Amino acid sequence: MENAKLKEVMIKSAKSLYNSLPVLVGVILLIGLANAAIPKHYYGMLFSKNPIIDSFIGSGIGSVLAGNPVTSYILGGEFLKQGISLVAVTSFMVAWVTVGVVQYPAEAILLGKKFTFYRNVSAFFLAIVVAIITVAVVSLI
Repeated sequence: MENAKLKEVMIKSAKSLYNSLPVLVGVILLIGLANAAIPKHYYGMLFSKNPIIDSFIGSGIGSVLAGNPVTSYILGGEFLKQGISLVAVTSFMVAWVTVGVVQYPAEAILLGKKFTFYRNVSAFFLAIVVAIITVAVVSLI
C-alpha cells in the first residue's frame, strides 16, 4: 500500500517538474542575459552616496538581477573598488541571493503567487535592514 502511494507521489512530482521545466529554463536564460547585457561599471553611476538611498538602490538592483552567492562576492568586491558604499554593496548582495524578481514567474507557479509575493517583498526590505545592521556592526569592529 505504501509503495503504491510513494509511486503515485513520485509520478506527480515528476510531472510537475516536467511541466515547470520550460519556465525554469526561461528564467535561467533571462538572468544570464541580464547579467551579460549590463556592464558592471554602469552600476557605479546609479548610487548617490546616501547610505539609506543607496541601500534601496542596491536592494533593487540585486532583486531584479538575482544570482548565486559566489557571483555576488565577486561583484561586491568590484563595486567596493569603484567606491560604492559598503551598505549599498551589502544590500545588493543580500537581495541578489534572496529576492528574485526574474524568478518570480517560476516561483509563483511552484509555490503560489501569494507566498511568492510576500516572500519577495519581505526579503527586499530585510536585505536593507541586514545591510544597515551589518555595516553598523562592521564599523564597531
